[in-house]
Amino acid sequence: MDYSAIFSYMYTEIALAGIIVAALLYDLIAGKKGRRAFHGIMCTVLLLFTAGTAFPFHKETASIFGGMYVYDPMYVIVKSVLAAGTLIVFLTSDSWLRKEDTEFKRGEFYVLTLSTLLGMDFMVSAGHFLMFFIGLELASVPMACLVAFDKYKHNSAEAGAKYILSALFASGLMLYGISFLYGTTGTLYFDDMSAGINGSALQILALVFFFTGLGFKISLVPFHLWTADTYEGAPTSVTSYLSVVSKAAAAFSLMVILIKVFAPMTEYWQMLLYIVIVLSITVANLFAIRQKNLKRFLAFSSISQAGYIMLAVISGTPYGMTSLVFYVLVYMVANLAAFGVISAVEQNSGGKVGMDDYNGLYRTNPKLAVIMMLALFSLAGIPPFAGFFSKFFIFAAAFDQGFHVLVFIALINTVISLYYYLLVVKAMFITPNENPVAPFRSDRSTRIGLVLCLAGILALGIASSVFDGISLYSFGL
Repeated sequence: MDYSAIFSYMYTEIALAGIIVAALLYDLIAGKKGRRAFHGIMCTVLLLFTAGTAFPFHKETASIFGGMYVYDPMYVIVKSVLAAGTLIVFLTSDSWLRKEDTEFKRGEFYVLTLSTLLGMDFMVSAGHFLMFFIGLELASVPMACLVAFDKYKHNSAEAGAKYILSALFASGLMLYGISFLYGTTGTLYFDDMSAGINGSALQILALVFFFTGLGFKISLVPFHLWTADTYEGAPTSVTSYLSVVSKAAAAFSLMVILIKVFAPMTEYWQMLLYIVIVLSITVANLFAIRQKNLKRFLAFSSISQAGYIMLAVISGTPYGMTSLVFYVLVYMVANLAAFGVISAVEQNSGGKVGMDDYNGLYRTNPKLAVIMMLALFSLAGIPPFAGFFSKFFIFAAAFDQGFHVLVFIALINTVISLYYYLLVVKAMFITPNENPVAPFRSDRSTRIGLVLCLAGILALGIASSVFDGISLYSFGL
């Protein structure tokens, strides 16, 4: 295979690396007038990138660079979902980036965000633990910079410190676990490692350590303690990106590695996931009820949603993989819609993010209140919105593999989640407020992002062809 054929399988990463370099150069040479058009240029370029890489160019699976990089059509679908989420984050961040204390750092935001996206793409396509870890760190280090982006605000600096310290310990544990795997199998290639997996005590410990590292990225209980403080302190646009795109890449990578590497230890990692799912859904729901800050509220909501995503992982089947990707897609549009509304209100009301601040929002900003309501209904899984169907698919995937009690526990927690989501709806539509958020008009870019999310919430539930299309590329145990 010549070099042109080899690199044709890496077209997503090569194109994204080119965009990063071009954005960096543009930020260096463009004057003040040129930077005003930066947002429109980046959104347009990322839209073309997402559309151009949305469908697999090659239909067959291939391994290149000795098997360190693996091309699979399903990986391309996942990368396009991540790119679409990044595009929506860019669209809803325009008003924040135009503020006086962030406008001069606009280029840094784009470069850092796309760098994390590039790292996630390498994570998804890794066929070797070294490649996987490089992708993980490429995604994590720029993310710490993004979390602390508002460096003159105490909360943002504190959030960045907590994130990087937590990521440091999680990466250390993961490397420790990977070293155990290498010591017991003699290889770091996913396809070769499964032959040496025999369920020994050292390999069980390696599984636990490795899972700890990714559990941090996905915000699963008990690896979630950084989440609420980081989500609250980080800029809202960064929080939305962290809650969806980063979580989606880590969840899919976890499922692939469990399927490819730890297939001989299925009973062990399913038991581990069983415990973590119950803890994540239950603990997060109970803590979400107590929250008065909407960013912390959605932080615990995202922990609960991560538990639901793991229902697809624990099935370990092609149907489960399809359900995972579809759930992530639906969760992405609903969660980004909620964060988009929070960001719009925050930027136009002097930083209001408390639940009490949303009392009577429907009176002054009815469109934003309706979008928030529909997003929360989708997150809660209320029919006929897309969230209902995504939850149905992951419940069915776990139920088909005999996890009946686990699905029942998840259903009970769905009722609890409905209660705390309705608290926000009640505040916006029913609770009176003598001084509600003043009427305002969001910027055009934010409106486009919210419309895209709203279209996804309404359309993905009835467009069965999306789920069927994803299922064509799924693989399993």
